[in-house]
Amino acid sequence: MEAGRPDRQRFAATGASGCARRGWRSVLAATLTLVATVPAGGSDLDRMPTSGILPGHRVVAFYGNPRSPRMGILGALPSDSMLARLRDQAKEYAAVDPGTPILPALHLVTVVAQRQPGPSGLYRNRMPSAVVDSILSWAESDSLLVFLDIQPGRSPVLDEVRAYERYLARPNVHLALDPEFVMDTGGIPGQHMGRLSAEQVNPVIAHLSRTVEEAGLPPKLLVIHRFTGPMLQNPERIKQDPRVQVVIDMDGFGSPGLKRHSYSSTVTPRSGQFAGIKLFYRQDRPLMTPAQVLALEPTPHFVLYQ
Repeated sequence: MEAGRPDRQRFAATGASGCARRGWRSVLAATLTLVATVPAGGSDLDRMPTSGILPGHRVVAFYGNPRSPRMGILGALPSDSMLARLRDQAKEYAAVDPGTPILPALHLVTVVAQRQPGPSGLYRNRMPSAVVDSILSWAESDSLLVFLDIQPGRSPVLDEVRAYERYLARPNVHLALDPEFVMDTGGIPGQHMGRLSAEQVNPVIAHLSRTVEEAGLPPKLLVIHRFTGPMLQNPERIKQDPRVQVVIDMDGFGSPGLKRHSYSSTVTPRSGQFAGIKLFYRQDRPLMTPAQVLALEPTPHFVLYQ
């Protein structure tokens, strides 16, 4: 199962800013832990962007894992109902900003952080191919993007990316990294706050860039979740590469006011980067509307629902 997420109060003494997170013990009870019109039957994959997706499009994605209803909406509903709700959610953004085409997406937690070391001793659980293949089949039926989300535990980040290389060689498959679950030696997911440095991100960018070049693919998206400042170290050193579009995604739940504050303090995209935000259907009270989301500065080009 997914390692629990430490709450905001646990890290208040460190000066961390960000939205309150769910208590980690409750999460450990879980089993695991396109275009503007968004047609009901999906769009043709051949019509997906062949150049960079951003800033000419907006991605609206559903987060989770089909093995755990509690990890997010991706696993909380039957696939048909979930896909229909995703289409409806995407249409709401198209209605607010009809000038920006919407690309719906599925955001699969592919490497799940663990509270226990497990057989590998690395405090992470890799999803088998059958799980990834099922998500890809849903995506292909509805012409969706797919994001593979990595919670590496104590494993080197690049090792986990390489484990899913054959999927990243597909044009509609992209990548996300969760610094909260990047553990130092001795760190335990759910008990310690992780962090990710530019020195860890840059080899991932280089790897994705090679994949794009060798396979003749359009640029990849690389989403980096963040809900505290220290969670992403030396962000100014993250390299720019025309083959990889980096999104800094504010990840944390709370009231609209708290989310706006966290967004302004943690989403500071540099040149060549883009802004994103995660929303929580259950924990955000009240849930921000698409109009409120698109009023944020900078305007999010990536919107993720958990």
